[in-house]
Amino acid sequence: MLKRILVVLIILISSISVAQEGTTSPYSFYGIGELKFKGTAENRAMGGIGVISDSIHLNLQNPAGLADLQLINYSVGASHRSLTLNTDAEKQKTTTTTLDYIAIGIPMGKFGASFGLIPFTSVGYQIDSSTEDAITQFTGTGGLNRAFLSLAYKLTPKFNIGIETSYNFGNIENTSFHHINEFQYGTKEVNKSDILGFSFKFGAFYKTMVSEDLELTTSATFTPENDFVIENFKQVSSVIRNEFGNELTVYQIDSVEPDTDLTYPSQYTIGAGIGKPKNWFVGGEYTGIKTSNFSNSAFSIADVTYTDASKFSLGGFFIPNYNSIGNYWGRVVYRAGIRYEETGINIRGEDINEFGISFGVGLPVGRIFSNLNLGFELGQRGTKNQGLVKENFFNTIISLSLNDRWFEKRYYD
Repeated sequence: MLKRILVVLIILISSISVAQEGTTSPYSFYGIGELKFKGTAENRAMGGIGVISDSIHLNLQNPAGLADLQLINYSVGASHRSLTLNTDAEKQKTTTTTLDYIAIGIPMGKFGASFGLIPFTSVGYQIDSSTEDAITQFTGTGGLNRAFLSLAYKLTPKFNIGIETSYNFGNIENTSFHHINEFQYGTKEVNKSDILGFSFKFGAFYKTMVSEDLELTTSATFTPENDFVIENFKQVSSVIRNEFGNELTVYQIDSVEPDTDLTYPSQYTIGAGIGKPKNWFVGGEYTGIKTSNFSNSAFSIADVTYTDASKFSLGGFFIPNYNSIGNYWGRVVYRAGIRYEETGINIRGEDINEFGISFGVGLPVGRIFSNLNLGFELGQRGTKNQGLVKENFFNTIISLSLNDRWFEKRYYD
């Protein structure tokens, strides 16, 4: 058991190095980046709904679901995104491959616990603008990571509650370069922000049989408003750039800017679904985020306002015969879903919204109900109005959900 824990800790530490390279979207310029984590591969294949909890999968969206675990669960997920950026003038294609999450769930009787690491938001953009007289370039990298610890308790056979505490950490680096053609030197400004702070989430699950075959599931989560501390650094320099993009710094000024506070908005989710246990399920979910309260003087931008964000999700699964012995495909989980998001970002009077359709499968592997999950999502975000960018994306999501028993008594060694 100790070896397993050490292996997981090594993976957690090493994954930090790749946790902040998850997007090439110009919309990650706004706020503290694009929201990277939208559920496990299983949830994302069903439109992102988190109203499902069972005994062999981790629910990383509602901590109360941990009380349903019956086996030790190791979960790791990654995704590949193909993104097409469209404006009135041009089209550009990019791709990214990133780690999405890594976590362990531990059942303890009526209790359940989980811990892990989630790359939560991501910044990654390059915006170029040129005229006959000047060149301007904006680039950004970084993001916010979330190390979490969750605990759940089964109050009654039908009702679970849970709490998640997270330590949020990361950094964002925004760089601007401006060069007027008639001058030898260009001006480069680098703004670095280190973000630190704790956040909490509370959750609840209620399940009950409404007939001999049908089970009703309801869920709710609430994340209070949190304040993060941002340590700011600025670097201004005069540089010479050659035709290959190489730079020579002529003069540089470094300064430590005053710390600022980031007010991260409150969020709530409510969901409900109905289905036949171990056979099929259909559910819906609504999420509301008080993004209008988002404030951070370090990232304030003209022509950008924040309104309350929301998300509507609908999805489900179907298992032909979960305990089939001779028919492998009868034990496969088939998933599908749809979602619509109002991101809460308004640029030049245009709301930036997102839409996605998803589907996937859960493939049984090994023993003790472990599975390989594949998901695919097709969608779009943004608009070409007011000179903005419309994004078309195709996401491929993969995860391993491995189950084991740590404390099984052995009669033979």
